[in-house]
Amino acid sequence: MPGATVQFEKWISVFRPSPDSAVRLVCLPHAGGSASFFFPVATALAPAVEVLAVQYPGRQTRRQEPGIDNIPEYADQIFAALRHLDDRPLALFGHSMGAVLAYEVALRMRDARLPSPVRLFASGRRAPSRYRDEHVHMAGDEEVLAELRALSGPNQAILADPEVLAMFLPAIRSDYTAIERYRHEPGRLLDCPVTVLTGDSDPRTTLDEARAWEEHTTGPTDLHVFSGGHFFHVERSAEVLTLLTRNLSGRGADTAH
Repeated sequence: MPGATVQFEKWISVFRPSPDSAVRLVCLPHAGGSASFFFPVATALAPAVEVLAVQYPGRQTRRQEPGIDNIPEYADQIFAALRHLDDRPLALFGHSMGAVLAYEVALRMRDARLPSPVRLFASGRRAPSRYRDEHVHMAGDEEVLAELRALSGPNQAILADPEVLAMFLPAIRSDYTAIERYRHEPGRLLDCPVTVLTGDSDPRTTLDEARAWEEHTTGPTDLHVFSGGHFFHVERSAEVLTLLTRNLSGRGADTAH
């Protein structure tokens, strides 16, 4: 299907093609993030797991495109790019905003009566039903930058480069608008296993807020707490990769069914 191919190539980066892998892992970045963030994950997990990294509009190869400022449209577009992948089991990993998008994509898979993800990894994000009064998307540029610095995210060097910032800020603001305005639809539940990952000093997610993911699936859930803040998975990458490998091994995938 030519249309499906175009949609896939626009939204999905495959840094380490692994056609003989037993499972695919779709990785969805944080607000302001890009597909290249998951290049090390793709390298580490290949060839046992083929990593598909989602590329949001408004950055890198899609920097000429306008950003998307609402989660439902984001999820619809990503689901359209993935829905024809039916030759291997699929797992989803999302960090921060990406965790909510992974949840919404999984719901769309269920609504379309497609096989559910063998596992959803929700990293660095409170459960979809847990909200905070956040308005970063309405703040001035300096306030947005202060938020990014406070979270100690990757690529801090670009925050000091005005020209690079000018290119990135519109996409960052669109992402913050999408996630801060998001509200889940009560009563819609997943049926897949959910593995929750969180940092013990994340200013944006408490342990209770992370544990509440169990309310969003009829499948089993497990919670893993790592030392670190919002981007704990960067400093604790070896531990996170071990967790992914264990859960996506043949035994882990079978258990997820």
